[in-house]
Amino acid sequence: MSAAAAQTWYMTQRQLTAFVRQPAYLLITLLQPVIWLFLFGNLFRRITDLPGFGTGSYLDYLVPGVVVMTALSSSMWAGMGTLEEIERGTLNRFLTTPVNRGALMNANVINNGLSVLVQAVVIILLGLLAGADYAGGAAGLLVLVVAAILLGTVFGAMSNAIGMVVRQRESIVGINTFLLLPLTFLSSSFMAPALMPSWMRHVADFNPVDWAVVAGRGALSADPDWGEVLGRGGALLAVAVAAVLLSTRTFRTYQRSV
Repeated sequence: MSAAAAQTWYMTQRQLTAFVRQPAYLLITLLQPVIWLFLFGNLFRRITDLPGFGTGSYLDYLVPGVVVMTALSSSMWAGMGTLEEIERGTLNRFLTTPVNRGALMNANVINNGLSVLVQAVVIILLGLLAGADYAGGAAGLLVLVVAAILLGTVFGAMSNAIGMVVRQRESIVGINTFLLLPLTFLSSSFMAPALMPSWMRHVADFNPVDWAVVAGRGALSADPDWGEVLGRGGALLAVAVAAVLLSTRTFRTYQRSV
């Protein structure tokens, strides 16, 4: 194992240790998706009777949307952890050591991806217990989880970058509050595209949240359109790489400022 990889793993373990010591955080991040899955799912279960919805079970339709929404909402707060390390001086102390600079940021990405993985698996299992049918099988579930991780990487990296730029909790809270609901509802997370206003469908075409939902839900269908799945997944991968590069560049700018 190279020195950079070893240091990345060490920094990841450090963050995972802090995560394990706060199990309440995982429970809190899962509370909202459980509410969406069971309360919202039961409230709107008859919506599939509307002409054009295109599926017989709203629970089957809802699970991918909840997985993606959870990845989005939890990852958008990644910058708070970065800001806390700046305020406590932890990040600056690491900058005085010979640790690989990329390891500091890559550990954030890996830790965020593992968190999204755990959340996605729990939601999928809860959906299964509630009676959801995953027609796409293991391959479809894998695509859904990967799409959620990629989306989490996009917004986790962006949140880290924002945290290093604004260095204020109130700004991160304000930005997240402003973006979360529009990004969620300007997608097909909870409503079939055929029943959405045309302008919403056009906006959703450029929304990474919708890319993740379409890729995951499409792969879980009985007859997947793999061209569409790979197209949306490829777009997510490209944006994730760009977000990580932006975060790394922002970190270098921060490093020069201290």
